[in-house]
Amino acid sequence: MASSFLPKPFAHTYEIAPEYAKSAVYFSCEFAIDQSFKIYSGGLGFLAGSHMRAAAAMKQNLCGIGILWTYGYYNQARGEDRELAVQFRKKEYAFLQDTGIRFTVPVHGHPVWVKAMFLPGDIFNTVPMFFLSTDLEENDSLSRAITHRLYDQDHLRRIAQYIILGAGGARLLDELGIDPEVWHLNEAHGLSAAFHIYEKHRSLEEVKKRLVFTTHTPEEAGNEKHGFKLLHDFSFFGSLPEEDVRKITGIDGEEFNHSLAALRLARIANGVSKLHGEVSRHMWEGYPNICKITHVTNAQNKKYWADHGLEHARQRGDIEELKHRKRELKERLFRVVADQTGKLFKPDVLTLVWARRFAGYKRPDLIARDMKLFRELVHNNKYPIQIIWAGKPYPFDYSAIDTFNHLIRLTKDYPNATVLVGYELELSRFLKNGSDIWLNNPVVTREASGTSGMTAAMNGSVNLSTYDGWVCEFAKDGKNSFIIPPADPSLSHEDRDRHDLLGFYTAMNEKILPLYYDTPDKWNKLVLNSMNDVVPFFDADRMVDEYYKNIYA
Repeated sequence: MASSFLPKPFAHTYEIAPEYAKSAVYFSCEFAIDQSFKIYSGGLGFLAGSHMRAAAAMKQNLCGIGILWTYGYYNQARGEDRELAVQFRKKEYAFLQDTGIRFTVPVHGHPVWVKAMFLPGDIFNTVPMFFLSTDLEENDSLSRAITHRLYDQDHLRRIAQYIILGAGGARLLDELGIDPEVWHLNEAHGLSAAFHIYEKHRSLEEVKKRLVFTTHTPEEAGNEKHGFKLLHDFSFFGSLPEEDVRKITGIDGEEFNHSLAALRLARIANGVSKLHGEVSRHMWEGYPNICKITHVTNAQNKKYWADHGLEHARQRGDIEELKHRKRELKERLFRVVADQTGKLFKPDVLTLVWARRFAGYKRPDLIARDMKLFRELVHNNKYPIQIIWAGKPYPFDYSAIDTFNHLIRLTKDYPNATVLVGYELELSRFLKNGSDIWLNNPVVTREASGTSGMTAAMNGSVNLSTYDGWVCEFAKDGKNSFIIPPADPSLSHEDRDRHDLLGFYTAMNEKILPLYYDTPDKWNKLVLNSMNDVVPFFDADRMVDEYYKNIYA
């Protein structure tokens, strides 16, 4: 009978399923576990949180290692003129247990003290999880600040953060007296763990035997790079001499590409959608000695995300129950809208939401780039609409913050369009529960997967999307979703954006609004199709099963 690989005080609270007996550890910079636990920024964290919950539901022999960010990502509030205000506030968590484990990790040749906190699996229905912090009295102020802020803007501190996650996580496993069979890097942030393994065994084969790597980056420029000498000086490679690092990573020049090194040190890697797997293989095909790149399409944990009332209606195929519950959820969302903005939205009006991380390639402002078309849409008395934007820009991405504030100014005089702040797990849930249309319009091939539309569909919100990421494996245009037709790849950026903008307005004005108002029975059938089609494939139970069978095996 399979048993937990963790020492007794930290062991899994469930009996391990025999098909998932292999011991595995999952390294991630961020996890979105619960609204109260603010150690995540966006999609990567939402995915990792769903992975930890689904792995527990499937009784897998897996644990998670992350960082206990003292200030989290940031609190998103409003300034005096209602513009975005970034606040850094210390967080405290009574539900974490101190393991009593302390150790040092070298950062820039200087020993930094690290403590490990433990999150038992039964607190939030996850696998057992460990979170590392350097915010200790034993450390100087520079060392304490390493784990203050998720994705710190200081690139040197970022390197130190990656060392704590990777080498620190590996040291924690040593302290626990365990060596899991699988070390899973969710993105390359924890790569320094690989050098710890090599230092211990002096064998590339021993590293490859353990390491698997999930890449989320769909273009080469997005892969993190640092100067080789800088990383060496920072103790990123532990005490390994430069020639050893160059030998096992195959990196000769002055620039160290973290993802490329991960692809050479892992035995297998995966993209996060079928399309992203193809894009990744193409992107890396010119590089020798990389591991096989396959794909495991991202998914989200339905048990956590799906509203029980909507799910009950879906299972029974009860349209009346579905409509009734959807109206209740819209009213709940609109109380948040009224509280934040003073605008009173109506539950009978079609409500469109754009909500996710604010980033340039996701084009949050796309539909507002033609003000004539935008005004016609929001002033349409025959087919009224309500529009909500939400999402966190990176706190030092001033272009994304400008876009966010531009939308606040733009919507100021429209009673039926607004921007919400405080985009975290709970607001995300409210938006998915209370929207009718979930707009997703990234530049095609730039979105490795995207997952917000999955949980929207689980809650009766219909996807309107460009044809990218996970959507390519789900969408049946006009039957369970609406697709903005792909633009010709040879178009300039401006012409491509114009093409996609016009595709949005065609879909809204000619398909979605008439369907919603003129043929509500057909609309409700489409909503039900969407809810039925998104499960079980886009439920994280399938995803974590695939990781064990196709990646960890």
